[in-house]
Amino acid sequence: MRSILKKATLESLATSSALVLAAGLFAGTAQSAEIATDPGDYTPLPAGVNLGLLYGQYTTRDTVYADGDKVPADAGLDTTIGLARFVHFTDIGGVIVDPQIIVPFGKVDLKEPSGPLQATSESGVGDPIVGATAWVINNPDDQEWVGLSAFVSVPVGQYDEDKGPVNVGENRWKGIFQAGYVKHLTDSIALDLLAEYSIYGDNDDFLGFKREQEDAQSLQAHLRYLMSKKSHIALSYYHSFGGETTVGGLEQDDRVNTNRWLATYATFIDPTVQLQVQAGQDIDVENGFKEDTRLNFRVLKVF
Repeated sequence: MRSILKKATLESLATSSALVLAAGLFAGTAQSAEIATDPGDYTPLPAGVNLGLLYGQYTTRDTVYADGDKVPADAGLDTTIGLARFVHFTDIGGVIVDPQIIVPFGKVDLKEPSGPLQATSESGVGDPIVGATAWVINNPDDQEWVGLSAFVSVPVGQYDEDKGPVNVGENRWKGIFQAGYVKHLTDSIALDLLAEYSIYGDNDDFLGFKREQEDAQSLQAHLRYLMSKKSHIALSYYHSFGGETTVGGLEQDDRVNTNRWLATYATFIDPTVQLQVQAGQDIDVENGFKEDTRLNFRVLKVF
């Protein structure tokens, strides 16, 4: 009987604008990249070096899009997310590898009712991510590097099944794969090119339904200007696509197709401490919430 009621509820939502708004919210919580990758991240450091990083990411979203059209409804989604990251560089058979762990935490605020969801917030610790990058090309003489990465997101973060996407945890496994290429074009200009491919397990309790998601992809380009040995600025472009979801067996038509820009300034205030600030926003969004403002902060400690 319960499964029949669930199906009837979902089918009734599918015939109204409620599920369209909810689908927009589901897509809106997807990020441009599953792993925090900044300009210069794919340049390896010597074996034995450790990095401790702390990120702060604040994002506001006030509009929802469906199939490229703005949804005529009040909407608001703010996220305040922190990331604690530890990276260790080591040499394995002559190849530099950096095993690492990332632990997200923070708060997700749904500011306005969206379909079946009421204005609400959720905070806590998210799903930790573990993995590593291996540099298959490491040529400092020519200032050229290629790294291949693999990560897994472990579903042990805080999750409330009744709040669906308004959660810090996701209640599902994720596999994230990246390939990065770095080349210094001149003594002061460097180009980073990255491709990311993400696969998703099922969330078996998403608003009382099963949520499935197709594979998603992301392309990134970072153009850095090295102002000095201590400081650089960069302009980044992100393009994310794919990742359509199915909830309760019904396709949501929420395939991501998002473009975003981000500007970066980073400087070492001490030989072992770097500060970084970033600002940006979405350029266009096909489905989901559009980012109006994104502010990122990062503190990096070398030890």
